[in-house]
Amino acid sequence: MTDELLIKFLLNETSEEESITVQTWLDASASNKSYFEQFEKIWNSSKKLSANSSVDENEAWGRFKQRAAQQTINQPIVRPLKPAYKWLRIAAVLVLIAAAWSAYNLLSPVSYKPLSAGNAVTREILPDGSELTLNKNARLSYASNFKRNRNIHFQKGEVFFSVAHDKSRPFVIEIDKIAVLVVGTSFNIKHLTDLTEVIVETGIVKVSRGSEEITLRKGEKVLIRNGNDELIKEQNQDELYNYYRTNKFVLNGTTLPRAVEILNEAYHAQIIIHDPSIKKETIFTTLKADTTLEANLKTICSTLDLKFVRNEQQILLSKQTK
Repeated sequence: MTDELLIKFLLNETSEEESITVQTWLDASASNKSYFEQFEKIWNSSKKLSANSSVDENEAWGRFKQRAAQQTINQPIVRPLKPAYKWLRIAAVLVLIAAAWSAYNLLSPVSYKPLSAGNAVTREILPDGSELTLNKNARLSYASNFKRNRNIHFQKGEVFFSVAHDKSRPFVIEIDKIAVLVVGTSFNIKHLTDLTEVIVETGIVKVSRGSEEITLRKGEKVLIRNGNDELIKEQNQDELYNYYRTNKFVLNGTTLPRAVEILNEAYHAQIIIHDPSIKKETIFTTLKADTTLEANLKTICSTLDLKFVRNEQQILLSKQTK
């Protein structure tokens, strides 16, 4: 079955024999009927859109006739056995339907598929080949037609993106009023209640909020705090953001406050440096991310000659008493 014959059928221009052919085809299978219903839906949409479209049946038909006339200049006149105007009308309708189909796709709302991690780190591959690592409790959604529309809505949590390279289809992540645009690169996004952080590991990433836009390259990051539209770009100082991917905390001359910050984040803890004099301490060690918080605190305390005590929900760090 050809689309041209279906168009003639919709235009009521089929012969009796052609009408029987179409009807027989429709009755042959449910898939044929489904195809025709979709085809008819687009046709009906084209009629609704034609009032606002620069392409309509008569104009398109006229262009086809003009083109056909131009092609016959200085050419031998060949009279067809049957009038060709019906086929020119069909060609014009095809142009109209193509325009309507594009408008229909653009105007139709895009549905999104949810993607989330529960109590475990989750790795996913998107339809375009991009690889995602979701930290615990991260949540986002991606366009259902992702191979054509690489859009993501980022709801919360932390996700590492390794984006498949495709210049023709930019990869766009929307985070509240923030937009992250990439082509093919790898980067980490953390979206918490009070801030959003983007760290670039490879390639180039553009981050925008309102009219402001910045470009990030390897080793750079941006911090965006709620209530402040300013995009603050700076050099990333460590690779602790990677702990949920590498399953370890690499403390390489890391200050104690920074070590406490990442442990609080990873374990949802409330570690407090109770003694201000130890805030300048730095630590060189590697901790396992899949072990208990208490085990890692013991390692830190042993290395820096500190102690920790629990005070209800808080954990207080201070100097070891002699």
